[in-house]
This record gives sequence, structure tokens and C-alpha cells, in this order.
Amino acid sequence: MRFFTSAPLLLASATLVLLASCQTKTDEKGGKDAKKNAGPALVDVLVARPSAVSDSLEANGAVVANDYVELHPEVNGRLTYLNVNEGRHVSKGAIIARINDADLQANLQKTRALLQVSRLSQERLEKLLKVQGVNQADYDLAVSQVRSNEADAAYTQAMLAKTVIRAPFTGVLGLRQVSPGAYVTPTTIIATLQADTKLKVDFTLPEANGAIVQPGSVVTVQLAGNPPRRYPATVVAQESQVNQTTRNLTVRAQLPPGAQASPGAFAKVSVSTGAARRSVLLPTNAIMPGDQSDQVVLVKNGKALMKDVRTGDRQSDQIAVISGLAAGDSVVTNGVLFTQPGKPVKVRRAAAKQ
Repeated sequence: MRFFTSAPLLLASATLVLLASCQTKTDEKGGKDAKKNAGPALVDVLVARPSAVSDSLEANGAVVANDYVELHPEVNGRLTYLNVNEGRHVSKGAIIARINDADLQANLQKTRALLQVSRLSQERLEKLLKVQGVNQADYDLAVSQVRSNEADAAYTQAMLAKTVIRAPFTGVLGLRQVSPGAYVTPTTIIATLQADTKLKVDFTLPEANGAIVQPGSVVTVQLAGNPPRRYPATVVAQESQVNQTTRNLTVRAQLPPGAQASPGAFAKVSVSTGAARRSVLLPTNAIMPGDQSDQVVLVKNGKALMKDVRTGDRQSDQIAVISGLAAGDSVVTNGVLFTQPGKPVKVRRAAAKQ
């Protein structure tokens, strides 16, 4: 079998191959020229100036109310009155709820009637005893009956007092958990009440650092917000023993009056260790975290140089570099991602850190 190929078809194929080869060489040459003509990366630098930076520890904590209680009834019964203004302030002694007390009221009336009769009997026997018209035993029995009736009346009055649920202190009511007419028991939660005038922060420290705080020490508390709110808080007490599971020590600090916080809110507590060391404060975006150590980019002789550093205390927007930098080092703060080791860089703006 024979195959025949026309001359024009071969010529066209050869032409296409030649054009493709020329285009590839042109692209490679253009790419090399582009890399060759690429300018140095633009960066902002900060001239390192070590200074004494106070070392501190950060701990997690929570805001707690000075007083907090769950309002439970002390007796069983049906709610006849409920006054829970959710989220509102109530004064100490304000009536929150009442429980049906009709049976106790009737029992109190019966006891008072018996008490009245027993007192009259005691008075008559007392007069007879003076003229020896009755023996001492009969009179003593009458006195005992009076005291028994008085005790019954006092018990019933105490049970009546338990049918009224009052606010034990001035504070803010939480959400209502029951409705009027509900049958409640001592395990039923009617609402919660917490005092918001004095707020505290409970936080934990490792056992080894428990000695750096004492009653009267001042810590810095940061609460969530935009922007975050910071308050100085005074340590008032610490737990008498270390948690055996976590080996942490719980510390309580008092927030200043007027602090805007909600009980239960997360708090970040900064505790000063009292020690200060020479460090350089850098913006957090100047640090490149690594597996072995953190790194920064320095500008030396117009080129980028990677430098291992050791970091310390970290704040919201700054971090302290403990070692690895010397006074006068130019540290790249903006444009870190555009630099390459040994490649030239162009400083757009320089600043000195005091």
C-alpha cells in the first residue's frame, strides 16, 4: 500500500513548527528581561534602639459579680405573685414572688386561738395556786401548754415568711425562669440576681508564678470591645491552695468603680513580674514565626538579610525582641513579604524606636 503527501501540506507544517520555536525563544527572553529589569522591593524600616521593657505575664480570667445568687423558693406551693423585671435593678428587700399561703394563714389563726385559751387557763390556775386551790403540777402543765402554742405560732409565722421571696441585696435581675401560677419547689429557679456595683476578675497563674502577686498588687485587665477596654485592677485575695489538677493558683482582683463589663465576660490579665530587661519593641507584622525561632528582615548594605531573634512579652500590636538585634539595626516593618535574602531593597521610610 502506498501513501502520498502533497508538497504544500509539508511546507505548511514546517512553517508552523518554525513559528512556534521562535515564539518560545521570544517568551523566554522576555521573562529573563522582566526579572532582570524588576526593581528592588520597597520597604519601611525601623532603626532598633534597645530600652528597658518591663516583663509581664498574661493570664486568662473572667469577670465575676461581687454578689450572685439564684432565687429559689424555700417551700412548695403555687405562685400567686411574680415581679421579675428582667434586666432591671431591684433594691434589697424588694418582693420578687409570693407563694399561696392560705393553709398557713388558717393554721396560724387556729394556733392563736389555742394560745389565747391556754393563756386564760394559766391565769386562772395562777390565782388558784396562790390560795392553794390547785397543786403545782397542774399549773406547770398549763404553763407548758402556753409555751407550746407560742412555739407553734412562731413556726407558722416563719413558714409564712418563707412564702415571700425577697431580693437579698441590691442588684440586677436576670431572665425569668417561671410563670405566674406555676407550682414551684425549693429546686425551682425563679431568676438570678447579681450585684453590678463592684465587679471582680478571677484569673489563674502557674504555681511557680504565684508569688509575684500579693493583696494590693495592681494588674492590667483587658476586656473585649472596639477598641478593647483596659482597666487597672487591685488584687484583693488569692486561693489558699493550688489546684491539684492544673497546678494553677486562682487570684481575684477588684475592678475600679464604673468599669464597663458584664459578669462572665472573658478578660485578659497582664501581671508585671517586676523585672525589666533591655528589649526592642517591634510591630507584630515585622516578626516572621518559624519552627525553630522567630525571624526578622534586616537591611544591610542595601540588601535584605534574615536574622533569628528571641521574642518575649507580646501585646496587641507590639512584641518585645529580647535578643538577636543590636542598636542601630534597620528592621523591615512593612514589605516583609516582598523581600528575598540577599536581594536589594529600597527604603521608603525609616523611623527610630526609642
